[in-house]
Amino acid sequence: MARRPGPRVRQAPRLRIRDGSGTELDLSLQEAVELGMGQHRLGQIGVAEQIYKAVLELDPRQVDALHFSGVAAHQRGDSAAALRLIQRAIALAPGVPGMYNNLGNVLVEQGDAAGAAAAYRKALQIAPVQPNTFNNLGIALKAQGLFDEAHAAYARAVELDPEFADAYHNFGNLLAAQGRTPEAVDMYFKALTLAPERAISRQMLGQAYSRLGRLDRAREIYEKWLAEDPANPVANFLLAACTGENVPDRATDAYVEHCFDNFAESFDSKLEYLGYRAPELVASMLTTCAGAPAHNLRIADAGCGTGLCAPLLAPHAAKLYGVDLSAGMLERAAARGGYDELEKAELTAYLEARVGAFDVIVSADTLVYFGPLERVARAACLALDKAGWFIFSCERALPEESSDGYKINYQGRYAHAESYVRRVLQSAGFDSIEVQHEILRSEGGYPVHGLVVGAAKREPTTGLAQA
Repeated sequence: MARRPGPRVRQAPRLRIRDGSGTELDLSLQEAVELGMGQHRLGQIGVAEQIYKAVLELDPRQVDALHFSGVAAHQRGDSAAALRLIQRAIALAPGVPGMYNNLGNVLVEQGDAAGAAAAYRKALQIAPVQPNTFNNLGIALKAQGLFDEAHAAYARAVELDPEFADAYHNFGNLLAAQGRTPEAVDMYFKALTLAPERAISRQMLGQAYSRLGRLDRAREIYEKWLAEDPANPVANFLLAACTGENVPDRATDAYVEHCFDNFAESFDSKLEYLGYRAPELVASMLTTCAGAPAHNLRIADAGCGTGLCAPLLAPHAAKLYGVDLSAGMLERAAARGGYDELEKAELTAYLEARVGAFDVIVSADTLVYFGPLERVARAACLALDKAGWFIFSCERALPEESSDGYKINYQGRYAHAESYVRRVLQSAGFDSIEVQHEILRSEGGYPVHGLVVGAAKREPTTGLAQA
């Protein structure tokens, strides 16, 4: 009697994958996921994504690969893909608190603070003693103006982990936003004690002292920082802003690049929390000056940042150009889309090299990093075609605050008097100057007063020949 064959044993799928060094490995799916996570932790995001992708081609329901593919997508600026992937992972494994935490992180960056708070609360229902999640919840609640609830979240975070420097720092930010600066100082001090290398806590502590009028203590903070890191562009610039000594004509390239490269990932969400209005205000001024949108203008977005102005300028634009000093900001602007060209450059030099190239130059909240405006105004006039428009926002100084027409604030931003702005623009070759007084955002619990300016390039006049 013939023997019947036994049941066929199904082989578990395996992958041949190269790691970050290029070595080819033969791995199970779980081993491949673990390799991807290891590469991810090392900052090899592209390598990790390729590994996760290979795993998902064999098993589209592999939860870890979905989840961490979402985290990687978020890290490279594709929040839509991040949400889709993390939500798919949650649908397959709804009891994993870390996935809700990362979902909340993506939603925070997208400006959906309420959605983020709901995700963090779900994570805390599953794992109720996670200080990091309470810290994240505090950020989302602060963004919604729910200060009492945010206070409770931060208090719980530091109760669970009394050495949690991030939570103390964020607690300080909350108190500073409420105008409770002395208490904010205490929190920044605690954060700095726990993490002495934490530059942002030094910066915020120095600025908090300046807000209190304790310029001696602010100076002490910056000078100690410089003693440890003499080339630090942030400490150098803020010391000048605090003391009024050796103040440069504008924020240095190194300062701008350092600040905004580090700020790029969370820039949009932080400005959302501050009620940031500059993009909408300059876009409204563009319509006032140039008329209804007709997709007919060559527009330069000077200091484009992450591209917040792009969707507002697009209806007016035949071509939209963006320029910024921060590579990190430009990466976010490219991911957002809407620009025909993006270039990394200092904006004055960029404009000086493009005679007659634009119909409109827009600069939202960028000239706050310039003291004297004469050179940038001349550059803008040069870069505009005939009858073009220069439209920008800046912080407002009162005429009596500076004999020069501008001053530097302790935060490292310059403010300008309206009379000075008008005088500079007229001298540079502009007419039909429109100035609106607006609130640009809030800071430290107080409104930031600004100017929104539109000026038309003066058309050349021709004299009549004498008989």
